[in-house]
Amino acid sequence: MEVEIGVCGDEKDEEKKKKSKDPEFLSCMMQPATAESDPQYVGIRRILLHRKSESGAISRRYDWRCNGKGYVAYRNFISRPRKWENLRTPSLLSSPGNSGRWLPSPSPLSHQFEAESFTSSRDLRSVNQVSSRRASFSSSLSDGEHPYRSGGVEHAYSFVGMHCIFDQCKSSVTVLKFGHMSSDLLAYGASDGTLTVCSLSEEPSVLKQLIGHSKDVTDFDFSSNNQYIASSSLDKTIRVWELSRGVCIRVIYGVSAQFCIRFHPVNNNFLSAGNANKEVTVFNFSTGRLIKKLMFDGEVTAMDHDHTGQIIFCGDGQGTVYSVSMDSHTGSLSRSHRHRTNHKSAVTTVKYRSFSLLASGPVLLTCTQDGNLCFFSVALQIKGYLTLRCSLKLAPRIHRIQASFCPLLSLEKGEYIVAGSEDSNVYFYDLTKPKHTCVNKLQGHRFPVMCVAWNHGENLLASSDFYGVVIVWKRAKTSS
Repeated sequence: MEVEIGVCGDEKDEEKKKKSKDPEFLSCMMQPATAESDPQYVGIRRILLHRKSESGAISRRYDWRCNGKGYVAYRNFISRPRKWENLRTPSLLSSPGNSGRWLPSPSPLSHQFEAESFTSSRDLRSVNQVSSRRASFSSSLSDGEHPYRSGGVEHAYSFVGMHCIFDQCKSSVTVLKFGHMSSDLLAYGASDGTLTVCSLSEEPSVLKQLIGHSKDVTDFDFSSNNQYIASSSLDKTIRVWELSRGVCIRVIYGVSAQFCIRFHPVNNNFLSAGNANKEVTVFNFSTGRLIKKLMFDGEVTAMDHDHTGQIIFCGDGQGTVYSVSMDSHTGSLSRSHRHRTNHKSAVTTVKYRSFSLLASGPVLLTCTQDGNLCFFSVALQIKGYLTLRCSLKLAPRIHRIQASFCPLLSLEKGEYIVAGSEDSNVYFYDLTKPKHTCVNKLQGHRFPVMCVAWNHGENLLASSDFYGVVIVWKRAKTSS
């Protein structure tokens, strides 16, 4: 009899445990004790409590599944910071917010947009709202509720999912690029000093891991034939790598941290680098010898060449953007134009594009660490004179987050920009739409997205985050 009583006791305990976890039981227990309670209030309270317990279970299942990548998701789940959900919930002041004028009372959909304000040097006429599909595998809105769907037509960048994921890196991926005119050669540098070269063919794989830098890789660039990579680092060195053998063939030692580096687009024997000593230096690729250097007002944190190789565009640690003339034969430098801004934050992105419909000519994109994205038209006839066409105020960044053009789509209509963000999403913006600038969002990362890069055909977009995960997104084929 004692055994039977023990079994019955165990069964009762199990029933109690089940009841204590049952949402219906919880709802009943939380009801007001008085019989005169308002039945409408009681019903609403029961519904809310029931939904709350269900949403917690769904959230846990989603966290652990993460689109079928079980190990990666579980590793990120157990290693995430404490109170992660609270950290991911943005405040009203620094949240994505409305991408047009900031309203005192945000709309219910305002959390979907990452831009805070939009300013333009002229009146940009707002065209029809661009509809888009979010590329995440879970959505908080149904198809009928999506703010950018109209008549079942999808514009902007639509994605069909993830092409592949690289997660072997154990530290933050600080820079990410595709090979020159390449659709399947990808490389990325990390804060542990490593450079990883990958192939994105039918079976994505890691080709080489280049180890040599002792501190963060801040930037790198492919040569025009993709046979070499030149990289810069906080360890004050520039390294040149031969990809076929995966070895470092030259080390150039500097006196300060190296922040950015570029091959000359016409004469690949020239390497231009910006450093913490407020200099842009030009090196001979074959010998490693210093050819020329030019001083600036602040640390040179980002740079890019124009397509002719005659102008270098630089950004410094105080938010100033410079145009520098360069001789393609001798490598000599001369500063020709300077554009100062009101904000004193480091420039994280400088991207040149040879043609834009919005500006009817070459354009320059810059992004600063405090979230100011600027779009300039470039006058090549007067040595790269910059005219600000429009600017976009994003949420302030803690990390060195970068942005990029979307060239192919921008040739059709609009001017599209893609950027990472602190809230772990990848955002797309159309600079021709002052009121509804954000047109799409990709969800898949769990940590701040540091870098984004397109391949040559723009059918693949790569993004990297603060914890070393690189996701390659596959863009949907358009009917056109």
